[in-house]
Amino acid sequence: MPVDNNKTTKLVLFAALAIGIGIGAALTWLLNPKTATHTDVSENGKKPLYWVAPMDANFRRDRPGKSPMGMDLVPVYEEPAKDLSPGTVKINPSVVNNLGVRTQTASKQRLSLPIKTVGYVKYNQDKLIHIHPRAEGWVDAIFVNSAGEKVTKDQPLYTLYSPQLVNAQEEFLLAASRKSETLTEAAIGRLKALQMPQQAIAQLQRNRQVMQSITFYAPQTGVVDNLNIREGFYVKPDKTLMSIASLDDVWVETEVLERMAGQVKVGQQVTMTMDYLPGRQWQGLVDYIYPNLDEQTRTLRARLRFDNQDRQLKPNMFAQIIIHVEQQDPSLIIPKEAVIRTGSQDRVVLALGDGEFKSVEVNLGFVRAGKAQILSGLKEGDEVVISAQFLLDSESSIHSDFLRMSAMPNESEASDDPDVFPTATVEGEINTIDLSNRLINITRGAIEKWGRGPATMDFYLSESIDIGSIENVTIIRFTFEIREGDFVIVELTPIELSGVK
Repeated sequence: MPVDNNKTTKLVLFAALAIGIGIGAALTWLLNPKTATHTDVSENGKKPLYWVAPMDANFRRDRPGKSPMGMDLVPVYEEPAKDLSPGTVKINPSVVNNLGVRTQTASKQRLSLPIKTVGYVKYNQDKLIHIHPRAEGWVDAIFVNSAGEKVTKDQPLYTLYSPQLVNAQEEFLLAASRKSETLTEAAIGRLKALQMPQQAIAQLQRNRQVMQSITFYAPQTGVVDNLNIREGFYVKPDKTLMSIASLDDVWVETEVLERMAGQVKVGQQVTMTMDYLPGRQWQGLVDYIYPNLDEQTRTLRARLRFDNQDRQLKPNMFAQIIIHVEQQDPSLIIPKEAVIRTGSQDRVVLALGDGEFKSVEVNLGFVRAGKAQILSGLKEGDEVVISAQFLLDSESSIHSDFLRMSAMPNESEASDDPDVFPTATVEGEINTIDLSNRLINITRGAIEKWGRGPATMDFYLSESIDIGSIENVTIIRFTFEIREGDFVIVELTPIELSGVK
């Protein structure tokens, strides 16, 4: 009898499909959270106390399931009793390793804390000479052409015709002709008072002839600045003809932020660099600190001094400045990355050993160059966490003894009596009711005195409450106690019935 190939093929496909369905069902059963959980329980010999959301410790269930964020609930087992201080958390060593927790020891150090800023090159005002005429007159000739021109000491600058100088010369010649030593000395004194150059006075004494125009010379080597005259100008003593600045050394004007002002001292070493000469560094000193802050920028001005024998530094150049500030006394230092800054407080996570961690509040000094100065809150030798500290801090803060959490429970609720429990009253919306276990799921409002925000949680009903009275209730106001980790409602008042506004 011929074999029906089509029928055989269908039978094979049907058998393969049945086997696939069976394997899929088996995998589904094995990978089911409840099944896996029960398997873990039997292997470990421990029964979970409850299941909690990984991202919200307030979201608890008495069975496996999903958190509001869609994550699998995590079983919480009873741990061996151990007295831990408030805020201390214990992490399994394997979890610590997986988190990549790293620590560093708080130590006392004397640090060099460079202040980085910018500045502008200026003339050294102590070596800037302003040239004024002592007598009125006319400029007959000028021997410098423009500002910035280099001059050397005793180089001619300009000639001046001044009737006052002519009269003073005539008085000298008259006194000399009378051979009166007193009158002669008085006449020479007047010539010097009118700032007649010594060369011109010597020539007058030698030639006994009045000079109509007098040449004036450079008082120092430098560059001309503020050239304000030309040939033929009429000048008076109140007019600045020009200025001559020395470039042997220069000033650099800089500013530092107000919070760093107390660290800058006269005499500190300074390093300066400039973009126009990459790789070149100049070493200088803090020469002067101005007594007041700029009211607009809230910065402190400081004046720096640098040697400039090679004349590479020129006025108005822009410079990068590093002021080397060294601490006089050692202070407690930790890495900057260990500090958790929340706006209201600064804290770090202490590694206590044996997998125990605790967040503590610290007071900071300076925070700069990757270092943080600790004024209080730590002691030398403490181990602080420098990686994964935010995860540990989040867990520690739930049970911490920070001031912001100290109201849970508050002083009025604290008691040595083991029968007195922390209590809070809040409004909430009933989501589900488990009649057999006297368990209701409520989305409660914020609890201000404990600093807790709104949350969805499971609450047990105490024996004094009739569970039947809330079957048709949506919104309630209730008082609950925390008893050995469970939230137990002891008083309950309906606010709104289902379907009734």
